[in-house]
Amino acid sequence: MPLSRPTGQMPEATWTLGFREMTEPWKGTAGCLGVAVFFAMTIGIISWQALEQPPEEWVLRGRRGGLLWERRRGALLLRALPAGRAVAAVAVGGVPAAEPPPPRDRCWHDGGQFCYAWEEDAELRLSLEPPPAPSTECYSVRWTPLRPSVMLKDCFSMANISWYGGVSIRAQRWPLNGAESHAQPFVSGGFSKNPMGYGPVLERYFLGSTGVTVTVPPDVPVFLSLESNRHFCLASPVGRAAEPLHYTLCVSTDIAAAHRHVGTQLSAQERALPDTALLGSPVWRYSGPGGSAAKIKRGLRSLARRLKRHHLQEGVLVLGEHCTAILAALDRASSEQRKRQDPSHAWDPSVVAPLQLAVTLSPYTGISSPLFLRTLRDGHAATYWLSLQPPIGGSPIPLLTTWKGQLCARLNVTSEAALAWYLARARRLRQALGAAYMVFEGAEGNAFLEQAVPPPAELEGDLYTGVLAEALATLGNATIISAGARSSHLPLFIQMSPLRSDWSHAGLKGIIPSVLHYSLLGYNFFIPDAVGGSLAGDSPGDTELYVRWLQIVTFLPVMAFSTPPWLCCDAWVLNLTHHCIQRHRDFVVPLLIKYSSEWLTLGYPIFRPAWWLSPTDPAAFTIEDEFLIGDEVLVAPITDKGQMWRDIYLPGEGHLWMDANTARVFDGGTILRNYSAGLAEVPVFVKTS
Repeated sequence: MPLSRPTGQMPEATWTLGFREMTEPWKGTAGCLGVAVFFAMTIGIISWQALEQPPEEWVLRGRRGGLLWERRRGALLLRALPAGRAVAAVAVGGVPAAEPPPPRDRCWHDGGQFCYAWEEDAELRLSLEPPPAPSTECYSVRWTPLRPSVMLKDCFSMANISWYGGVSIRAQRWPLNGAESHAQPFVSGGFSKNPMGYGPVLERYFLGSTGVTVTVPPDVPVFLSLESNRHFCLASPVGRAAEPLHYTLCVSTDIAAAHRHVGTQLSAQERALPDTALLGSPVWRYSGPGGSAAKIKRGLRSLARRLKRHHLQEGVLVLGEHCTAILAALDRASSEQRKRQDPSHAWDPSVVAPLQLAVTLSPYTGISSPLFLRTLRDGHAATYWLSLQPPIGGSPIPLLTTWKGQLCARLNVTSEAALAWYLARARRLRQALGAAYMVFEGAEGNAFLEQAVPPPAELEGDLYTGVLAEALATLGNATIISAGARSSHLPLFIQMSPLRSDWSHAGLKGIIPSVLHYSLLGYNFFIPDAVGGSLAGDSPGDTELYVRWLQIVTFLPVMAFSTPPWLCCDAWVLNLTHHCIQRHRDFVVPLLIKYSSEWLTLGYPIFRPAWWLSPTDPAAFTIEDEFLIGDEVLVAPITDKGQMWRDIYLPGEGHLWMDANTARVFDGGTILRNYSAGLAEVPVFVKTS
């Protein structure tokens, strides 16, 4: 039988006695060994994090792309699949960038979402969104601050990517990479009030040359900043409690596909055309005497006669707001008062015949005007004018702002009574003055944000501009408005901002970038600033500037003039003006009508950048001095003083382009070096195949 053995367990007393008998050196050795093991484990963990963990890690992955977290910069990376092509890099601000989100995904049970929280700062939620087209994939990015002092800020890199869309600025750039702007509310505004602010045409939509789009919901308060050739940033408002930051990223195969799938859907409503009769009608802005109705009448009669003498009698004469107000006051006079007045003071629409008349209004009224004082006296000021809501028990106080240097109140577009009164007033004035067109200035901007006052929910962002545009569209399609925000579907013309009379990006060089910007955002029917510029610049009376300006607007929807050609230049410029007006009617207007039907059905821009036909050619992404009309005409004017030749990029590899002036034919996808463009010439190419 097997021998029995004692167990290997040491009796407690024996083990304790043995330990007590250990000498002090042995105890020190054991302690040092423990410390060494601890340090070895620490170094191993650090080495694993530094060497073994990848610098990028997927946090949300779809079929055509996905979002990764880059540890080094603390950034979200958007990559397209299957090749992993980098599409966008978004640097994250407002949270500890060094702390990597993975692997603590709070939405692990849902493969279409990723959630992570920086416990005391913010929560990030990423989710796949329904795609607008099979070849496009979209991701919602939503930041929620967890305490009021957190300001969220995401910056979109401009490294190796050109960005378009978003905002108009005083000196427009194409692409936006060269623009500079401090952080300010992402809303439209007027350059006369804030030259460093954002302009009157704006959409919360950015398009990148890698095929990426960024869209921000209209009800999300957000600040935007532009840092030249580095990045643009979206940030939650400063000083407002715990506002979320929300936007959507989409990725497509290329930039043209991205805009077709996302950008053309900015307005989901049915599109309508403005009055296309204006396309063939030159616009002449009246700048004569305006002190009284009699002076205005004489000045208009004189201008109409001179236009007729120079065979320019067809078109539209535009009266500014001041002159319109004088004639409106004349119309408000009672019939008895009119009988006592000198008949020469009465308004007669035949004064400008056969020219048509356009009058100008705005949603502002001076605080000393009888209209404002009457509403104040009757206790209806809050009904008709934007007002600040008082503490409990108080009365609303009109929100005063400035307009053309005067202290004014602004129409309350949230009041049905105020809108109905304003539209009825416009209709009466149009009928009384026999006006064919009505121009509405001052539609841009948020009067609350201009004074750092949080707006009511119904007037957040650019909702004022959108509501006013919807109301003005009921006046008919012969309406011109000064701003656009989520209103590109309406049958309205957009009046472009005034430009300086010089060769800078705030003058002539900014025309084509503005044209491409407006059209990309859906505003194809615009009226450019007057030939030669309407703001004082560095080149007053410059014949070359006037001619080059004239050549560009010949190919735009409407030709507008403030200084007639016989006042600025030699006789040959007057003859050139006749030629350009005729070319606009015979050649350009039919093209605009043709491609307007494409815009109605598909939403494609009428005025297109070179990359529209070459969406993967990096050379096309930075061209700001050429534009396409549809897919078949390329216009490449001179925009630099003293130049008589230029380089011309012909887009569309595999296509052929014919010079409309010489009938020479060239291959698409090539650059014509030092191409001749004399002072009386503008290079125009027609695609033949």
